Amino acid sequence: MTLLQLEGVSVRFGERAVVDSVDLAVAEHETVCVLGPSGSGKSTLLRVVAGLQSVSGGRVVLGGADQAGVPVHRRGVGLMFQDHQLFPHRDVGGNVAFGLRMRGSGHTPKKAYEARVAELLELVGLPGAQRRAVASLSGGEQQRVALARALAPSPRVLMLDEPLGQLDRGLRERLVVELRGLFARLGTTVLAVTHDQGEAFALADRVVVMRDGRIAQAGTPLEVWERPASEFVARFLGFENVIAAVVSGGAAATPWGKVPVPAGSPEGDRKVLVRPAGVVLSPEGLGCEVVTRTFRGTHVALLLRPEAGPLLEAECGLAGAPAVGDRVAVGFAPAEVVVLPAE
Repeated sequence: MTLLQLEGVSVRFGERAVVDSVDLAVAEHETVCVLGPSGSGKSTLLRVVAGLQSVSGGRVVLGGADQAGVPVHRRGVGLMFQDHQLFPHRDVGGNVAFGLRMRGSGHTPKKAYEARVAELLELVGLPGAQRRAVASLSGGEQQRVALARALAPSPRVLMLDEPLGQLDRGLRERLVVELRGLFARLGTTVLAVTHDQGEAFALADRVVVMRDGRIAQAGTPLEVWERPASEFVARFLGFENVIAAVVSGGAAATPWGKVPVPAGSPEGDRKVLVRPAGVVLSPEGLGCEVVTRTFRGTHVALLLRPEAGPLLEAECGLAGAPAVGDRVAVGFAPAEVVVLPAE
């Protein structure tokens, strides 16, 4: 069942459309991550849902009710920001209880507050931390406290704005796994904004890629990863082997030569994506010089200068990986080639 619906939402600052006629539905218990470069409108979209930003057109419907004129504290949403925004003069318990008191009637017994705070801190992996000072917490612990505070009033929609952006990569990766498990257990509906595709793909049931205030593509992480809808999406996801080609008879004519494409690919003048895993070292094929070689843990990433055409990104196993300056030959694996839709 759809819980949150954005219908033709636009936000304009003067002549500039920061969000341009966006339609988006978020189902109950679904986690949706909005991705995009800086200036794509993703954070503004979040502020619109929260009621922190007025719209120039369209409407926001939450739980079947139009949210026009509904103030932030009446929308039933939880907010968690990149900079945590914890109160330094309150201890951990006081920070978590703040959300409860803002949403409560003022007549809730103190013991009920304390029990809810203890439950939430247990939930986010900080049992017994009620009396700790905010200044004594690590970045990851502060993030957990901010999450507990956002979850305290049991919001209809939890909204996260670059929630893990200030943490180091190892901690981000651990917290993403924990968050996904936590949201699944609680049945939380989540709308998150991030610029980190790895974070979004690990956390979300569905990802939405934005460009210049509009949705460039929406789908499951697997759908978006396997079938980028445009050159923009492909490059935003980190793929650089995108080239103009003419597709015909099961192959694409490119500056790199003939590149086989999957059966049933559309024909004609197209942009073609070759994933790095699809550039395969072989005894014969397109001659290339190894420009850079980067260890990636499970494989080696290569940047190749071919005899013709632009540079190629490739991957190979750790054993026998060529060195910088080596001459190699490559072929192309059709399973790793995507003929992009016409734009």
